[in-house]
Amino acid sequence: MSSKIDYRTRFGLLTGVSTSLIASTLLLAACSERGKKETADATPQAVVRTVERRAEPLTMQQPGRLEAYRSADVRARAGGVVIERKYQEGQKVAKGDVLFRIDPQPLSAALDAARGALAKAQAEHDSARDKVERYRGLLESHAISAREDAESRAAEARTRADVLAARAEVRKAELNLGYTSVTSPIAGRVRRAEVTEGALVGLDSPTLLTRVEQIDPIYVNFSQPAAEVYAMTRDLRAGKLQQGNEAAAPQVHVTLPDGREYSLPGKLLFTDLAVDPGTDTIAMRALLPNPDGVLLPGAFVQVRMQGAVNPNVVRVPREALTRTGEGAIVRVVDAQGKVHDRKVRAEAIDGRDWLVTDGLKGGEHVIVQNVAQFADGMQVKTRADATDTANAGKTVALAAAPAHAKTQNNAVPVEPARAGPASQAETH
Repeated sequence: MSSKIDYRTRFGLLTGVSTSLIASTLLLAACSERGKKETADATPQAVVRTVERRAEPLTMQQPGRLEAYRSADVRARAGGVVIERKYQEGQKVAKGDVLFRIDPQPLSAALDAARGALAKAQAEHDSARDKVERYRGLLESHAISAREDAESRAAEARTRADVLAARAEVRKAELNLGYTSVTSPIAGRVRRAEVTEGALVGLDSPTLLTRVEQIDPIYVNFSQPAAEVYAMTRDLRAGKLQQGNEAAAPQVHVTLPDGREYSLPGKLLFTDLAVDPGTDTIAMRALLPNPDGVLLPGAFVQVRMQGAVNPNVVRVPREALTRTGEGAIVRVVDAQGKVHDRKVRAEAIDGRDWLVTDGLKGGEHVIVQNVAQFADGMQVKTRADATDTANAGKTVALAAAPAHAKTQNNAVPVEPARAGPASQAETH
């Protein structure tokens, strides 16, 4: 009886120990699996965008100043007192419209005097000419001497010259009288008056009365550094850049002083053939349409002009590019999910994107958010940027396109940027 009890007791103890060992083993296995899962979940996640290579026109940005297409000074060409102003300041006028009237009475009297002098000279010339005709017959009959005949001919020539001079004085007096109605030499907008009624003008010198400016279209004058022109010429010859449409003048866009972009583009008209020794720049001029008169002469604007085309440009967001002491870098994720710092060349900015011309071939997965949280060599998981139109809403697989994959060359022209130019710190 006692032996049976001992056997069962020992069996129960063994069974309890085995159960505890099994439970402990299962608990350790579960903890190990959970630890592995937590370690896997701790891998940081990077938001990436797949960049593409495409052709982009190079954009040059420089400050410029607006200048009227035509500007004319309206001056008093006849002396006298201003008796009337015939326009409202700032209004549009046509060529030949009367702007001022000068008192015509003194000049009208001068015209009458000139006409009287002409009549007197004409009468003296008629008398001298009649004398020459009478002396011709007397000379043939030897009734007068040859000297008297010569003197009569000289008198006729002298009086004929007096008639010509008197006619010139009449014409001059008529012009002066006509100048009392001061007209606009061009069509345009009249600026403020420089004189008022009652002012005595035009005596010592042609007095400035006002100005008329034609501002539709309107010029914008700007300059490009000579070093940039030389660099572009060198790259064109080396084949790094391609010439744009040679048949059409480059388009020019301007940004107004308040930061808004003017909606109507212009065209480049003129590029100087010499470098300004004082500024080391090359002067340029463009012509802009201005039907509503939004652009005003003398205003400073930002000029953006598209020139040669770079066939190997990769766009990356501003947030993806970091400037260091060694240059500009972007962080890319390879097919194994490892981060690499890639040194790039980005000297121009368009809207929200840097234009990378060297360092990226296209097809790379570039980190576009929280770039500073990642370092070279870090292992990450990737997630596509929501704005990546090629992979929107999809997770970028770690087995992404290899580095030797063929890139797309998109030659579609870029829409002009709406943002202002990059700061000096960003472009350097």
